Amino acid sequence: MHVLDNIRRWVGALAELGISIIALGVVLQVLFGDETGAASFLSVDVLGSVVGFVSALGSEGLVGLIALGILWWAYNKRSA
Repeated sequence: MHVLDNIRRWVGALAELGISIIALGVVLQVLFGDETGAASFLSVDVLGSVVGFVSALGSEGLVGLIALGILWWAYNKRSA
């Protein structure tokens, strides 16, 4: 069980790090603009990816809403 607890902590820490990096990318892209701004070191359109993800979930109707609920539940369960 000790090994599984360590793996669970590592996965939780990596997920939290990923969410922080995405949030930082969104903030930098909003503050400094697209590819021509100070955030030009970002090789991807973070804001466009987030908007695309949300619109893809929204266009799926009930299935997207269920998927969003599952993601929300998993995130809240991990952080609680």
